[in-house]
Amino acid sequence: MRSSSAVIVGAGHAGVQAAASLREDGFQEPIMLLSDEPELPYQRPPLSKTFLKGEMDIHGLPLRAESFFRDHRIELRRGLRATRIDRASGRVETGDGSAIEYGHLILATGARQRRLVAPGVDLPGVFSLRTIAEATAIRERLTPGMKIVIVGAGFIGLEIAATATSLGAEATVVEIARPMGRAVSLVISDFYLKDHTASGVRFRIGRGVAEIRGAGKAEAVVLTDGEVLSADCVVIAVGVTAEDALARESGLECANGIVVDALMQTSDPAISAIGDCVDFPNASLGFRTRLESVQNAVDQGRCVAARLAGKPAPYDALAWFWSDQGDLKLMIAGLSHGVDAWVLRGEPEARAFSTFGFRNGKLAVVESVNRTADHAAAKRIIGTPKTLTPEDAANPAFDLRALAKR
Repeated sequence: MRSSSAVIVGAGHAGVQAAASLREDGFQEPIMLLSDEPELPYQRPPLSKTFLKGEMDIHGLPLRAESFFRDHRIELRRGLRATRIDRASGRVETGDGSAIEYGHLILATGARQRRLVAPGVDLPGVFSLRTIAEATAIRERLTPGMKIVIVGAGFIGLEIAATATSLGAEATVVEIARPMGRAVSLVISDFYLKDHTASGVRFRIGRGVAEIRGAGKAEAVVLTDGEVLSADCVVIAVGVTAEDALARESGLECANGIVVDALMQTSDPAISAIGDCVDFPNASLGFRTRLESVQNAVDQGRCVAARLAGKPAPYDALAWFWSDQGDLKLMIAGLSHGVDAWVLRGEPEARAFSTFGFRNGKLAVVESVNRTADHAAAKRIIGTPKTLTPEDAANPAFDLRALAKR
């Protein structure tokens, strides 16, 4: 007889939430949570900010105390990698040579660092930032006057640059396109470029990396235009891609990640997938997408748990994100795909403003810099019948809060 247990592969935000929500929703069968890292499951957002800066130690990172897993009868297996899924027998094979039976398998394998293709990327002193170990290694090098070159000006790259500069390091960011180009409007991108520059971050925009040089360790970054940047440390932050190898090798349908339906079910009804690794139908956009955010991971964990507990509901949560860069808090509600009109509310010069993006006349996304009230209102307006016009959004006298509460 096939096992009735739930096995979760991956102990990030998505996997831990799925395990916790299964118990909250009354799931009584055994739950096993597999983590390929030795630490207790931990938060990743602080790694590029408060942890990197030394304002948080390793004890502040765990998502749950060890007692939580014990008290909720969740068997946490640390330092154990899933190596193969045997779908025919309902078993997950692991790196220690054992096999674990599952009644339902949840893949929460997350994302892996996108590799920079350039000579010298494997030299000592070249890092990415995905794990506690990597964040610790970078933190140890962030001393006043040291030179750090960051390749990529997405959220992570800019957070590292802001942290490094605040610690007295000399940070240079190399970006082939524009800062946070895939995620934010031109207004926000330009504002952050100017603000970081004023704080001492150096930028090389429109250029890539041709080579990383050094005798036994990274010492210089050669750009595609021939400029050579001296470097004591190099951080590669050129984005991530879905960690879907386990699913692909087992024959599950994959595209831009593991393909799931609106209930987070894969092409095999005994297997679900959640979080950064999944390609899912986005209700607000009307097409499939993959999102990398804590909110998305947590809400999809809740979605799959509800289904397994007999309370299925399609995933339709509003996407939202945040990024702390120095004293600037960027909060985004909604997605900017297909936005055809942007409206500014507030003054960028005051370092507190929002941009409102409209798609076919409907509010689709709000990006707020140091204006948490705008973000809170946006989360209650986007995707609802509440009507906000571009004119109202731009009018500082218009009461957004009242509309949100209506």
